[in-house]
Amino acid sequence: MGKAKQIAFSGMAIALSVVIVAFIKLPSLPNGGCITLGSMLVISMVGYCYGWKAGIAAGVASGLLQFIFEPFFIHPAQFFLDYPLAFGALGLSGFFCHRKHGLILGYLAGVFGRLFFHEVSGLIFFTSYVGSLKGNTIAVWGTLLYNASYVLTEAALTLLLLSLPGVRRQFEQIKNSV
Repeated sequence: MGKAKQIAFSGMAIALSVVIVAFIKLPSLPNGGCITLGSMLVISMVGYCYGWKAGIAAGVASGLLQFIFEPFFIHPAQFFLDYPLAFGALGLSGFFCHRKHGLILGYLAGVFGRLFFHEVSGLIFFTSYVGSLKGNTIAVWGTLLYNASYVLTEAALTLLLLSLPGVRRQFEQIKNSV
């Protein structure tokens, strides 16, 4: 029963993440990325509830679905970095599932993991326009600011929501019930 429950929970989290990205978001940025209301959190919850393997698997599946619905990449490496790897990184939350404040710490680990992969992808994107990044600090900072503008904004909004004791209690109850 435990494995079936995990698969069902993961499937619902992936589906909810896709629905949130499709309908509950601010307008997308011109080169990909958007601020949603909780899409990263629902994927992080899989890792938080079932561990890092399940979390990464759910994140990869979510990333592949994001690609199917809104594909955007210039270089083939960007596909892997922006979709399966970046969203898979949200599963890093599973490394914190047994720690005090594990939901918040795990969520932050996943967010910064996702930002890392988007940053590497952005550097590939910029090099396709400006050539080598050697000595080109504008490209390095530009991609960081671009990606941080939506990833960290969503993270801040989610952390604000999680700072409410009632909300945090609800997420703890979800974890205890699965």
